[in-house]
Amino acid sequence: VGDVGAGKTTFTRGLAKGLGIVGDIQSPTFTISRLYEVPGGKRLAHYDFYRLQDAGILAMEIEESINDGATVTVIEWGEIVSGVLPQNRITIYLTAASENERDVRIVASGDAEIKVIEGLA
Repeated sequence: VGDVGAGKTTFTRGLAKGLGIVGDIQSPTFTISRLYEVPGGKRLAHYDFYRLQDAGILAMEIEESINDGATVTVIEWGEIVSGVLPQNRITIYLTAASENERDVRIVASGDAEIKVIEGLA
């Protein structure tokens, strides 16, 4: 969650790199969704609902993606589709503190857990 330019797609690029995806991660603003293969048989599904008012026909696709244990799902502008999101989720709030710095707040809802890994910078 964040304003235009807050770093949502940049965050997703970092997540993709951490998952082992090699290659260009593009914003799905105009295509609505992009799917990337992760080494080991997993996938990264990246949605961007900036241009939409509701999930529409993508609601079933989002539900399948979220419930697929082999898929990591990232949704930009998720508040637009909050009605189809699970109660158990992690929401990341990004705020531009300056041109090169972001404030990050991570919130777990329902039974979702956030695990802190020591030693990562």
